[in-house]
Amino acid sequence: MTKAHSNILGGIVCCSLVALPFALQSNKFLAFILGMVLINMIWACGMNVLYGFVGLMPLMYAGIAGIAAYGMIHLTRAEGWSFWVAMPVASLCAAIVGVLLGLPSLRLKGFYFTLCSLVIQTAMTLVFSYFPKYTNGDTGINQISPPTLNGKELNGAMFEVVLVLFALAAVGSVAFIMSRPLGKRFIAVREDEVLAEAVGIDVVRTKVLAFFLVSLYAGVGGCLYAVYVGFVSPRAFDILSSLAIWLIVAFGGRGSIAGPIVGTLVLAPLPYLLQEVPWAKDIILGVLIVGVILWFPGGIYGSLFKGRGVRAAVRKGDADRMVDQRV
Repeated sequence: MTKAHSNILGGIVCCSLVALPFALQSNKFLAFILGMVLINMIWACGMNVLYGFVGLMPLMYAGIAGIAAYGMIHLTRAEGWSFWVAMPVASLCAAIVGVLLGLPSLRLKGFYFTLCSLVIQTAMTLVFSYFPKYTNGDTGINQISPPTLNGKELNGAMFEVVLVLFALAAVGSVAFIMSRPLGKRFIAVREDEVLAEAVGIDVVRTKVLAFFLVSLYAGVGGCLYAVYVGFVSPRAFDILSSLAIWLIVAFGGRGSIAGPIVGTLVLAPLPYLLQEVPWAKDIILGVLIVGVILWFPGGIYGSLFKGRGVRAAVRKGDADRMVDQRV
């Protein structure tokens, strides 16, 4: 497929996504699921940067999203800020707090980083529960007002369109980052930290920058979640939420642009589509996880589509060598 054809296909997909909320306007339930899928896609894109391209598994991811969500709610309710101002400020503050909390763990590798991030996530969940002045504790905060646009509250299909734009921006920004030298440094750190340092890459600084960028995705997603659902509680940003986002990335295929998209489209709707039969949800989710681990260890996209491209490239290389030999 040529670059022009890829651009045309990308334009068609973007236009279809923008039109999809209007097509689902008559079915509020499916429209809500679409909104949650898009929010999870934003989160999955951020998780993929650190887990897929840098090689670290941040289990405090949902906690950072919670900091941004609660901060945005405080700024809009207590300070009277507009959501469009409060969201970037709260996300930036959450990213800074996340980096400060995670800075000691960024010198760790693999399992030890994951274990340290688990402890940080547990501590943040306790803070959300035991500081009711800002979070209303386990009761949660309800009746969160939706953002306004041109003086009117966002609701219905227009809200889902805004979420589509944010999701496309998240996917596009990850693709842009990974096409730049910074993305190459991320991959170098993932592959071999010692070798990366040997060629002049500051590993700790690269991890800090990656963690900061990832925290921004978490913060933006947390703010959008709060105003879209209209209710937040500590359970929305606990360790299970972090694991769910990680699972989406691992299921779709980490270390690729399309992998988290595939994982989100498959896994994110399940809790809502199967809410009447929770036992079936757990069984289906478990079967999918085991199946991916056994047959698609690189994730759905990583094992099927990406692997197919590699095999095609190998076959093309073999064909080229055969032609050269005959010549």
